Amino acid sequence: MENAFSLSGKNAIVTGGNRGIGLGITTAFAHHGANVAILCRDETSARKVIDDLSGKYPGNFSFFKCDISDYSNCKTAVKDVIDQFGSIDILVNNAGIGVLGNLLDMDEDLAPWFNCFDVDLHGALRMSYQVGKHMRDAGIEGRIINISSNAGAMVNKPLPMPAYSCAKAALNQLTKHLAHELARYGIRVNAIAPGYTFSDLAKNLDEAAYKSLCEKIPIGRFAEAIEMGALAVYLAGSASDAMTGQVLTIDGGYTLAI
Repeated sequence: MENAFSLSGKNAIVTGGNRGIGLGITTAFAHHGANVAILCRDETSARKVIDDLSGKYPGNFSFFKCDISDYSNCKTAVKDVIDQFGSIDILVNNAGIGVLGNLLDMDEDLAPWFNCFDVDLHGALRMSYQVGKHMRDAGIEGRIINISSNAGAMVNKPLPMPAYSCAKAALNQLTKHLAHELARYGIRVNAIAPGYTFSDLAKNLDEAAYKSLCEKIPIGRFAEAIEMGALAVYLAGSASDAMTGQVLTIDGGYTLAI
């Protein structure tokens, strides 16, 4: 167990690693010695994260501009990471968008539905395809970690989100299929399904709304992004070598009584 949670010398991609849950994962990876490539669209915030981490932690940290809804962007970014880091050991598919609102309230083009799937599901697919092929062909017993949601396994009554929930449910199933396909190459694929977490969503809640939601969470609070990072460290390291194809819910018990 001495080095079971060490990521020293490992090269990781974290999409959307510049804020929210992604930042929690980037920070946790850095703490455990990983080199981290942050893939996102906002260079300013990513550079700030890199400045904050550099010198404080032993790894190397870099920014690569990428829109995961664009296949060529994904392909180029993955190539650039490999060129700079030499290889990729860990992929965290964290970048995503949240879409609130009932299906029948959408316009006829159903744009919010398709946009949500294109980012939350197909974005993870694009990245997993590129990085998975790299890991397989290079003989790397890597890790792919998809950031799903507890919404992928339930209807969240307080917040109608059919597009988001269905995209995350599909991501859960993709996790299982990839895990089965890639296990023969030593690549492990798992998902983390957070519940309410202090991130961009929480910033828009007033005190009354926050308290109301906390009353529905058995532990009485939102999770912290760094707690998602701690679980990601477990899934990224050798401690979880016997685990693949799993969707791990971390929501303070919210789904226990829904």
